[in-house]
Amino acid sequence: MQLATVLGQVVSTVKQPGLDRFTLLLLADVTGADPERTTGADYVAVDLVGAGVGEVVLVASGGAARVAAGADAPTDRAVVAIADTVVRAGTVTYRNT
Repeated sequence: MQLATVLGQVVSTVKQPGLDRFTLLLLADVTGADPERTTGADYVAVDLVGAGVGEVVLVASGGAARVAAGADAPTDRAVVAIADTVVRAGTVTYRNT
C-alpha cells in the first residue's frame, strides 16, 4: 500500500458497469508523509471511503484493489482509508486537520 494525496476528481458519465457506483480520484504518491511533497506521475483510483481533495489517503493496488472494490469492478488502484495521522520514528509527520 502507498500513501497519496488527493489532487482532484475524474468525472466520467460513461463507465464500465462495475465502476458506476464509484467516484474516481486523481492522486499523487506522497514522499515522506508530507502531502506537499509528491513523487511520480499522477494516477486515478476508485474511491471506496469518500476522500476529499487535499486529504492523505492509503491506496491499495493490484489484486488487493480489485478485492477491496469488489470482483465486478475492474481496477488497479483503490483508496481504502483516509489518514488521520502519520507517525514516523515517533514524530507526527502529518495530521489531518
